[in-house]
Amino acid sequence: MDDEPVSIVMVGISGYGYYYLKNLLEDFNKEEVRIPGVADPYADKSPLYNEIAQRGIRVYLTLEEFYNEGGQADLVVISSPIHYHVEQTCIALSHGSNVLCEKPMGTVVQDMEKVYKIREESGRWVMIGYQWSYSEAIQALKKDIMSGLFGKPKRLKSLCFWPREKAYYKRNSWAGKIADGEGRWILDSPPGNAMAHFVHNMFYLIGTERDRSIQPVEVIAECYRVYPIENFDTGVFRAFTAEGTEILFYGSHVTENEKNPVFQIEFEEAVITFDDRDKEIIARDRKGREKKYGSPDDDNQFLKLYKAIRTVKNHTTPVCGPEAASSQILCVNGIQESVKQITDIPPALTQSDKHRQRRWIAGIDNLLLDCYGNNVLPHEKEVSWSRPGRNIDLRNYNWFPGGNE
Repeated sequence: MDDEPVSIVMVGISGYGYYYLKNLLEDFNKEEVRIPGVADPYADKSPLYNEIAQRGIRVYLTLEEFYNEGGQADLVVISSPIHYHVEQTCIALSHGSNVLCEKPMGTVVQDMEKVYKIREESGRWVMIGYQWSYSEAIQALKKDIMSGLFGKPKRLKSLCFWPREKAYYKRNSWAGKIADGEGRWILDSPPGNAMAHFVHNMFYLIGTERDRSIQPVEVIAECYRVYPIENFDTGVFRAFTAEGTEILFYGSHVTENEKNPVFQIEFEEAVITFDDRDKEIIARDRKGREKKYGSPDDDNQFLKLYKAIRTVKNHTTPVCGPEAASSQILCVNGIQESVKQITDIPPALTQSDKHRQRRWIAGIDNLLLDCYGNNVLPHEKEVSWSRPGRNIDLRNYNWFPGGNE
């Protein structure tokens, strides 16, 4: 082990980056961690700006500026807007730093090749901030799945209701956008950003190696919009793997009620659930026997940060890197290709809470719960406003938009 403190640069110190930096400042001493700088063009808007100044931590407008002035870091933690993740990851790697990048790793499949190439050339590593992937519960479950304890996976499904107010889409310049003014792909949506964790989790759990996810080979989606945004605020999809495993997802920001993520995995020999009733992952086999794993939320959500620091110190490799994170990107690209024209929900079919400035589709909570329970998509229930997308072949898909077209 290296006894020197790990030098860490934070990229993005407002929003979620605030919590990363708060952990670094409060939970580590100077013998463990050194912060030679933070990079954020709007650093003065961070609640921690005064503390940064008091500690004498240098503030840079960009990560390039830090390196151009001779800076070096063992680890760069990236918590910037999602359409800068790949660019900043590549900059950090090319200057000899390891990277902990917040989810998602990127927005389009073609960018992943850049990350792989520069990572290999640099000899450094990249971790992606899917906190469930570092939890004891998910790691223990994945180990049992890989061992064949439950047989082959037949179907995975996940559901999440996180209603958002109008202000959610006005909190920055890119929320709900498909691309920015300079042509950078953003693809901000429930499965593309806020709920990316739970899309990734399904692919990750049945990946055949500890640091890999299974890849989807086809996907069909439905995408709906209530708020006046570019992209969608409700998205559902059905994907398949090359082995024929079905993967279903139901996510919305325009439900009446909140429902934190749940999932179910059907295997040949068991069913695994994580739901509101048990509040932990439980595997039940055909004979009624149970194995409990705890909850993926039992661990500190910043366990990923502690793991990254430990990985630097111990010279080990991450369990959730770009390869593991790539399935979510591939799937989201397929979703956007599946639905070329997002369906706008007519105001007559929505309800609102004026006090909270929030809107939702009338009856959507029960609809999506029913779809989840019966393994169907809304158009298969002949819902009047539903519109199915087209089926997208993701085999050899290496360019968005258009795949190989």
